[in-house]
Amino acid sequence: MQTPSPSYGNAHMLVTSHPSVRQVVIGRVLSGFAVLFLLFDSAGKLLQVQAVLEATTQLGYPTGVVFWLGVILLGCVITYVIPRTSVLGALLLTGYLGGAIATQVRIGSPLATHVLFPVYLAAIIWGGLLLREPALRAFLPIVRKN
Repeated sequence: MQTPSPSYGNAHMLVTSHPSVRQVVIGRVLSGFAVLFLLFDSAGKLLQVQAVLEATTQLGYPTGVVFWLGVILLGCVITYVIPRTSVLGALLLTGYLGGAIATQVRIGSPLATHVLFPVYLAAIIWGGLLLREPALRAFLPIVRKN
C-alpha cells in the first residue's frame, strides 16, 4: 500500500528547476567566502603558526594535533570545491564544524560569537551549494508560494 505524498495545494509550487545565473553567481560567491576562510584556517594549522598553536592549546588540544586538523580541514575543503564531490565535501565540513561547536561549548565560550560561528559558516557552505547545484535543489526542494 502506498502512502500519499504531502500535498501543497494550488498555492505552492516546488522549485527544483535549474538555478538562474544570478543564483549561481551568488552561490559561488558564498561558497568562495567560506572556502577562503577555511583555506586560511587550514594554512595556519599546516604552517604551525604560533598564534594558531596557542589558540588551539587554549581550547584544550595538544599542539601535536594542530597539523593533522589542518590536513583534515584541507581535505574537506578540497572535496567541497570539486563539483562532483561538493555535497560530500559539505557533509564532511559540517562534521568538522560540529566538532568546533562541541569544543566551544565544552570550554564555555560565548554563544553568539564563538559557539554559533561554525553554524553561520555551515549555513553559508550549504546555502552556496544549494544555490548553485540543481541536484541538491531537487533533493531539498524549496517550497514557494505563488
